[in-house]
Amino acid sequence: MTPDQIIIFAILGLSLVFFMWGRWRYDIVAFTALILAVVGGVVPTDLAFRGFGHPAVITVAAVLIISRTLQVSGVIDLIAGAVLRMAKGQGSQMTALSGIGAVLSAFMNNVGALALLMPLALRLSERPSAVLMPLSFATILGGLVTLIGTPPNIIVATFRTDVTGAPFALFDFAFVGLPIALIGLIFVLVIGWRLIPSDRTSRRSAEEMFDLDSYVVEVSVNEESEYIGKTVRELEVLDEHRSIVVGLMRDDTRRLTHIWGERLRAGDLLLLRVDPASVDEMLKKAGLTLTGAERLEEQNIRSDQVGTVEAVVQPGARIEGRSPQTLGMRRRFGVALLAVAREGQPIRERLARTQFRAGDVLLLQGDDEKLADAVAEMGCLPLAARRLTVGKPRAVLIPILIFTASVLSTVMGWTPVHVSFAAAVVALILLDRISANEAYQTIEWPVIVLLGAMIPLGNALQSTGGTQLIAESIVGLSGSIPIWAVLTIVLVVTMTLSDLMNNAATAIVMAPISVAIANQLGVNADPFLMAVAIGASCAFLTPIGHQNNVLVMGPGGYRFGDYWRMGLPLEIIIVAASVPLILIFWPL
Repeated sequence: MTPDQIIIFAILGLSLVFFMWGRWRYDIVAFTALILAVVGGVVPTDLAFRGFGHPAVITVAAVLIISRTLQVSGVIDLIAGAVLRMAKGQGSQMTALSGIGAVLSAFMNNVGALALLMPLALRLSERPSAVLMPLSFATILGGLVTLIGTPPNIIVATFRTDVTGAPFALFDFAFVGLPIALIGLIFVLVIGWRLIPSDRTSRRSAEEMFDLDSYVVEVSVNEESEYIGKTVRELEVLDEHRSIVVGLMRDDTRRLTHIWGERLRAGDLLLLRVDPASVDEMLKKAGLTLTGAERLEEQNIRSDQVGTVEAVVQPGARIEGRSPQTLGMRRRFGVALLAVAREGQPIRERLARTQFRAGDVLLLQGDDEKLADAVAEMGCLPLAARRLTVGKPRAVLIPILIFTASVLSTVMGWTPVHVSFAAAVVALILLDRISANEAYQTIEWPVIVLLGAMIPLGNALQSTGGTQLIAESIVGLSGSIPIWAVLTIVLVVTMTLSDLMNNAATAIVMAPISVAIANQLGVNADPFLMAVAIGASCAFLTPIGHQNNVLVMGPGGYRFGDYWRMGLPLEIIIVAASVPLILIFWPL
């Protein structure tokens, strides 16, 4: 190996390790790897940040904005609501939810599709664990059908441009993706959901799910308390924010908001979210006494102006990896954290210092009018079922027409997909279907940074001869096995990597390798690129392989090892069906 090959292999190898480890965010890992590659001389300085202007990056950002616009317009809510009203019984509801999720994710961001349907699934099902994983898998499968269904398809299509001069078209993926999606859905709905452990959590109230009795207590302020005359803020500082005041009762009036600056009086009743491990010490220091109130009811933390909401932490959220104490949640977001559940179980100890993880379910309290915005700003998804947004016909019609026009322009070959979809975004903003600020907030910037950083690394792997070296090694090790078996190996390796790390990063690494293998064998590169697209998108063995799997983990009460029970046979079925389908529609 040449020195450049050693450097790029070392950087990519370490990146893969850190991607799988998950200690640091994938965008930080990718950007660090890019800087190391520039310093190491394998990525030219003038090309270091060219990846951020790559057509794949533009397309992904545009799809996210268009998806959000379709969400807020209410058109998707109308479709989902109409179908679900006709579905009676758990079986039909699960089929309807999964079918809608698969169709939506073919034409919009699959995380957005899941975000729309997950609250409905939670409301309709007595056993969310039987519905949420099938719904997640369905939205992943639906993304296989079109170019815009999932980032790996976009990456593979644009990489084909570099190889052949022409990308895959919008519906080229449907020849293989549609049958695979249908086969996968049938398995999930008929057999797969039965493989999920039956002892996972059933749908419970927030009071039961979060075990509020262990978090929230009612105390009175003693007459001898040193904190009489001091503010609620000072009381929280005393306990290093391990305790949060979520309610104040004074003169038979209950207040749940705007109490941070309120000065305490003797006889005040406080509703505290506490750390059970430190509650006794805190009460003694502050001169507070437990009232011995009856069991806490969920309505005690609500009022006409104040509400609570359950929300799940998304991968890459602003609060991921940080604790309530370091965030200053009430000051920054205007909400009080009441409880946290992880893998269906409440976290009881050292809540203030607990670092949030993707998939955690939070119980938040705040002003009703500001709660939704606060949840979005934190990077979380609300789990409460939303009112269907019917809206005006014109408001619904315009986004549909713009989206249809952009799709038509792409299908007819008039404009490349990144141009047509970027034009659609401009039209939606100019016609006030979405604000510029909301458009920027909608973009998943960690994904954009990941793509922008990884694309130059993938190019460096190719320019240094690394892909050729890997291809020669794989072909050499394969010996005299048939080409279809080599194709199967590429598919399985890609699928395995996608189960352990971000699927977009997997596609960026595997696409040039697959082309090099095809060139080494002297065959058409298209079937190998299609194998990478399928493999990178099919992450069903672990919750970390795909955002949707992480998002349903907490609400469904799943454990890390639950996913392979349904995911492993599903991936085997996909491999068995994909290879012959690829060879039929994309011959060697």
